[in-house]
Formats: sequence, structure tokens, C-alpha cells
Amino acid sequence: MNFFEYTFEQRFLLWEKIVEHLWLTGVATVSAIVIGVPLGILITRYASWRGFVLGVAGVMQTIPSVAMLALLMIPLGLGQPPAIGALILYALLPIIVNTLTGLAGVDPNILEAADGLGFTSNQKLWIVELPLASPVIIAGIRTSAVITVGIATLSALIGAGGLGDFIFRGLSTMNYNSIMLGVVAASSKALLLGGLIGWLEQKLKRRLRQK
Repeated sequence: MNFFEYTFEQRFLLWEKIVEHLWLTGVATVSAIVIGVPLGILITRYASWRGFVLGVAGVMQTIPSVAMLALLMIPLGLGQPPAIGALILYALLPIIVNTLTGLAGVDPNILEAADGLGFTSNQKLWIVELPLASPVIIAGIRTSAVITVGIATLSALIGAGGLGDFIFRGLSTMNYNSIMLGVVAASSKALLLGGLIGWLEQKLKRRLRQK
């Protein structure tokens, strides 16, 4: 049986695993955005917190994926909770860094103009700074989303499902078609997701240039 025949045979299971993978990466990425963007704003406003927040997020990146899953299994058990927790921790650093970079890169003259118009700090953040920093922030989200797609394949090791099931099942049975199916599906998803977010980033840049 060649790869294409195997893929057709496994099409229903493939769809199920794609949905599981989308759930894992989607929940983790959205959660990382909800946590990471406010942290990026915080360390822009309070520089004294910058070293601590970036240091902790950086340390999370250095922990091997399997070790992170093992550590989170202790309090959270098997399945999706520790997998999603690990993905969130890995996704945070690019979002925090790009939020900081984007906000720090806003033209000071624009901020002075906003002050002259009587904007409060919150108004300036929501009306001026975040819209101008949004392309850089979205670039960080893109990086995080692609990272989570790859790391999520390891979630299969702790029973969280996803496309990694094909890879590890193939390794255990020496079924190269299964391994290739998992690799090709995960890689395709990462490329599509990265391309979609990249398109949104470019669209925002064009809109900002027009304004």
C-alpha cells in the first residue's frame, strides 16, 4: 500500500486527529494571547518587571518539550490539560516580546499628539498604541501558532490526541506511511496557519500605511 492509498484509507481518522490538533493549538494560542499581550503591555509600562517576565518566559522555552509535559502531568494528570498548559508556556515568549517591541516602536511624535488631544493613558493605549503595534504583535502570534502546531504532536505521548498519534503509532509498528501522514498533515497545517496569519499581518500594515 502506497502513501496515497493509506491516506485515503485513514481519511476519517485523519479528520478526527486534525480536529483534535486544531483544538489543542487553538486553545493554547488564544490563551497565550490573552496572557501574553497584557504581560507585554505591563512590562512596557513598568520596566522594573521586564527582566523578570522575560526571564521566566525565556526559561520556559529552554525546557525540553517532553520534560515539560512530564512536569505538568504531575499536577494535571494525563490528557489534554497538561498538553494545553505546555503549549501555552511555549507560546508566551514571542507574543510578550513582540508586544513589547511593537509598543516601544510607536513614534513618540504620535504619542505627543495624543497627549495634546487630551487622551488618557488607557485611551492612548487602545486608540493609538495597540493599533499601530498590531502588525508586530500579530507577527509574534504567528510565530507562537506555528510553534504550537509542531510541539502539539508530542501531546500524543500523554494521551491528548492530535496528529502525533499517527507519528507515534507509526514508530511503534514501523509503519512509515503512518509516520509520513502525521508529519505531512502537521507541516501542512503549520504552513497554512502561518500563511493565514501572515496575510492578516500584511493587510494590517497596508491599512496603517493608507491611514
